[in-house]
Amino acid sequence: MIHFIRFNIVGVLGFALQSGALFVLTHRAHPVGYLAATAAAVELAILNNFFWHQRWTWKDRPSFTRRETLRRLAKFNVTNGAVSLTGNLVLMSILVGQMGLPVAGANVASVAACSICNFFLADRIAFYVPAGKRDESGLEQEDSIHRLRRLHR
Repeated sequence: MIHFIRFNIVGVLGFALQSGALFVLTHRAHPVGYLAATAAAVELAILNNFFWHQRWTWKDRPSFTRRETLRRLAKFNVTNGAVSLTGNLVLMSILVGQMGLPVAGANVASVAACSICNFFLADRIAFYVPAGKRDESGLEQEDSIHRLRRLHR
C-alpha cells in the first residue's frame, strides 16, 4: 500500500510539472501545437517520475548497478511512457480536438485515466524484483556476480 501512496504523491508532482510545461509550451509568443506540447510535457513528467520512483517510491527495491538503473528506465519509459504518451495523445485529441474542451481540463482527465494502469506497470515490470532476490526485509540482495564486480572496482 505504501508504494501506491508514494506513487500517487510522485504522480501529483509529475502532473504539476506536466501541466506547467504544457502551459508554457502552448501559451508563449510562438506556441507549440497542443499535441506536440502534450508529448513533450508527458515525457518530461515520465523522466521526473522515474527519478523519484527510483529514489523514493520503490527505494526498498534498489538497483545496484548503473546498467540495472538504465534497464529500469527503459522498462519504465516503454511501459509507463507508452501508456502515458498514447493515452494522453489519444484522449487530448478527443477531448480538445473533437469535443472542444479546454487544454487544462482535458489534461487532468487524460492523466487520471492513465494513472492506475501506470502504477501496475511500474510495480510489476519496471521496479519488479523476483521474490528470490529479496531478503527477509523485502530488500533486493545483490547476486554474487554483482558483489564481486563491485568489490574489484
